[in-house]
Amino acid sequence: MPTVPAAREALAILRLLSAQAGPIPAAVIVRELDLPRSTVYHLLAALADEGFVTHLPEDRRYALGIAAYELGTGYSRQAPLQRLARAPLAELVDRIGHTAHLAVQHGREVIYVIEERAPGRPPLVTDVGVRLPAQLTASGRAILAALPAAQLRALFGDPSAFVMRTGLGPRSISGLRLLLVETRRRGYAVEDGEVTPGWASVAAAVIDHSGHPVAGIAVTFPAAGMPEARHERIAQLVTRTADTLTRRIGGSPPARPASA
Repeated sequence: MPTVPAAREALAILRLLSAQAGPIPAAVIVRELDLPRSTVYHLLAALADEGFVTHLPEDRRYALGIAAYELGTGYSRQAPLQRLARAPLAELVDRIGHTAHLAVQHGREVIYVIEERAPGRPPLVTDVGVRLPAQLTASGRAILAALPAAQLRALFGDPSAFVMRTGLGPRSISGLRLLLVETRRRGYAVEDGEVTPGWASVAAAVIDHSGHPVAGIAVTFPAAGMPEARHERIAQLVTRTADTLTRRIGGSPPARPASA
């Protein structure tokens, strides 16, 4: 590779990291990009300082950081995703009679960008523009369950990341991992009283063309008195809606259990 400005070299590192199945050693970057070892380490340090690269010292490897993820999903967080999502969300609300919303990830939080309120239903905490801890919400859990393990560890490696609202929810990364394993097994995420007492939600992730979760679609309903069959039906319709939006943005819906 010929000598190029530092900006091009940094972008080349980010492209290489984005094409990998997992974190890689700096030596691989040196070899693949044919860059001086000192240059690679200097650029990796600068990218890590800005959050675009995560250094995993115990593995002696590097992976994309939170800033790279946020940059990569920025397009989908903006108006195009919202325009494409409004009709499917409105149809979902018409079919189930409960409020639905679309949320996107921003670091350890989710931001609600659309709310389709069902007629006669009370306002919820998930109003447009509200931020909530991702690990507590159904939308956030659906998104987190689709992230690579290294990305999850970069987000929640610090115990201070586990913010509580009602005293319920995961309090450590090991607890969160167990919850996300169950989410993947089930095919959708659930939350019951962890955001607002007495209210529960189910959610599924929207996946882009590269396999990354760009949003979560969720429905929130009163937790008490909900028959199990009704709960399963809501989850089924939520996953179908998420898969519809996934196809609209050029992604491939994930394989889900037959009951999802």
